Formats: sequence, C-alpha cells, structure tokens
Amino acid sequence: MFQLLPGHIQPTGHRTRKSRLVTKDGHCNIEFGNIEYSNHFAFVVDFWTTFVEIRWRFVLLLFVAAFTGSWFVFSLLWYWIAKSNGDLTVQNQTEGHVRCIDNVNGLTTAFLYSLETQTTIGYGGRALTGHCAGTVALIIFQSLVGVFINCFMCGIILAKISLPKKRAKTVTFSNTAVICLKKGSLCLLIRVANLRKTLLIGSQIYGKLLKTTTTPDGETIILDQVDVDFTVDAGKDNLFFVCPLTLYHVINRSSPFYELTADTLPLQDFELVVFLDGTAESTSSSCQVRTSYIPQEIQWGYSFLPIISRTKTGKYRVDFSNFSKSVQVTTPHCVHCFETDVDQRNHNSYNKENHNNHLKLGIDNLGFQVIDIHDPVDVTKM
Repeated sequence: MFQLLPGHIQPTGHRTRKSRLVTKDGHCNIEFGNIEYSNHFAFVVDFWTTFVEIRWRFVLLLFVAAFTGSWFVFSLLWYWIAKSNGDLTVQNQTEGHVRCIDNVNGLTTAFLYSLETQTTIGYGGRALTGHCAGTVALIIFQSLVGVFINCFMCGIILAKISLPKKRAKTVTFSNTAVICLKKGSLCLLIRVANLRKTLLIGSQIYGKLLKTTTTPDGETIILDQVDVDFTVDAGKDNLFFVCPLTLYHVINRSSPFYELTADTLPLQDFELVVFLDGTAESTSSSCQVRTSYIPQEIQWGYSFLPIISRTKTGKYRVDFSNFSKSVQVTTPHCVHCFETDVDQRNHNSYNKENHNNHLKLGIDNLGFQVIDIHDPVDVTKM
C-alpha cells in the first residue's frame, strides 16, 4: 500500500498554468475595468494613500514639481510687487523713491529671491525693506507654505521607506510544497523562514484554495475560495518565529485535498495561496506575506531536508541551502489508500486481541471477589 513514489513528469500536451492570482513574491495579478469616472474622485479625496502607494518615479517628480512650482509662483508675486512699486531697473525712479524689495530688478532675480526665502538661504543681497505691508504678509505666507511642503514630502518619503510590505521582503516561503506522512497522518508541508533576527510578533498562518467550481444549479464560480488550515508543532497562533518553521495541513475528510491522488494532482487546476500575518518587533507595524502554489509546484511523496543543526560551540545553525530541497520518502498513493491500510491494521490487531482472549480458560466474573479466611471453620457431620 505504501510505496516510494517517483518524481512527477508533466504529461504530454498538458500546459503549466502560467496565470495565477498571487505571484510567488506576493503581488496580486488582477486589474479593474469599467470603473465609473465618479469613482476616480475617491482616489483624489484619499490623496495621502494615493501618494504613498504610487511609484517612486512619480514621487520624485512630485517632489521636484512641488518645490520648483512654489518657487516660481511666489517669484511672480514678488515680481508683481516690485513692478507695482517701481523697483525694477527699467522703470524710471524718482528721487527719494522707497523700495519694497532691494536688488529685485527682474523676473530672474525675483525667482532667486523666492528660492532664498523659502529655503531660508539668505545670501543678504536681496531683502525686504520693511516699508511695504504687502511684502511682510507675502513672506509670512510663503514661509508657511514652504514648511507645509517640506513636512508633506518628508512624510511621503518616510512612509514609503517604512512600508510594512518592505518588511515582508525578508520573509520567504519554500519554492515548492510537499505531501508526505507526518505524525501518522498524510499532510501537505510548506516551509517559511524569517531572514531577520528580529521577530514577527503574533504571527498567524492560514491558506486559501482558489479554484473554479460549478454549483448544483449550474452556476460557475471563478476563484471560489476554500479555507485551508495550517499549523506547526507549537500551535496555530502566536508562533515563536525565531527559526524556519514547517507548516503542515492534515489531509483528512474535511480537507479540500481529500480526493487527490499522486496521479491526479498534476492534472488539477487550482491555486493554493498561503498568508502569514504578523507585527514587526522593531517598528510595531503589521505586515502580511503572501505566496502561492499551483499543482505543478506540489511534490507528492517528498519530504523537506533538515536545515537546523547545533554547532560545537552550542549555537544553532540554519543551513538555507537545503531550505527548498526535498527527498523522496515512502508515501501512500492517496488518502483512501492510507485510511484503508490503517483500518486493515486496526482490524488485524483487533482480531488478534480477540483470539488471545478466547484462549483463556473459563469466563472472568467481574463480580466475583476472593476473600481470605484465616480462622478455622468447625464442620459438624450430620
């Protein structure tokens, strides 16, 4: 009943499913179409999330445009004030003319003065005279706008650098999953490792099986989701994620893989998505790591190689060269075969026990008690 299964060879004419909902590195392969124009306004209202999630090239473009644009707009205002007061060189200035801005003689010098004001450079060549109330109000307003732009852009850059999904880059899953016997049950095994020494607190692991199903009413459901429970030896929640863990899913009657066999597995069309949720110990930010497995990435009759050892100095060493490597092991051909073999062994054990009980002489009477009598008994003959 148990046998060493050879590696599966993809049948001729069977194409590997290339399209999947979740890629190996966790990105979702989905697009939205025919969205109403009014719904796009919601992205503008939630501008902070929109700016944080856009690509870096657009963030850098926004950074340059925000500063240079503000400098240029305020330079036009400074130029307008200087021209209105007659401070430009080309204007005829009367004797005793009071300037609003010194050394602003054109649009170029007005732009330089705007840049120096907002960046607080202050070379000293261009400055306000203090004789015009409008210039005082404008320099206050420009300074406040400059502080707002600085805070906003620094916040966006800091938020993008510290995105939780960046922490997920240092958590990796095994390239393949395996199916073998574990603790007397047929299980699907997956490995996950945290590449940083800082822990993920409150880690939770679960899975979703995505496949196309047809209801009894004839309705076809694309990407129907079925829960797949994973656990480790230490439990299901609040894992001590200090070293690579082996996740396993017991294939029993409640498992969506119950009807699979070693021969039918490569012919299936499903996608197993595995999730790991946790909180980074160093930043206290929540993150989620995702990966997926298609039938061609699940090896039946294989087991992962050991990767944890202990050195002579007493330290524990993790060999990541064997992280995704597996070796063939003796595995039943299907779950039904395994259950039939277990039932047969239990039946043989039961028959053997009954046979041994029939070899006993007499019948055990559980109500019979043996009483020791120490005093002699007088027997009177009639």
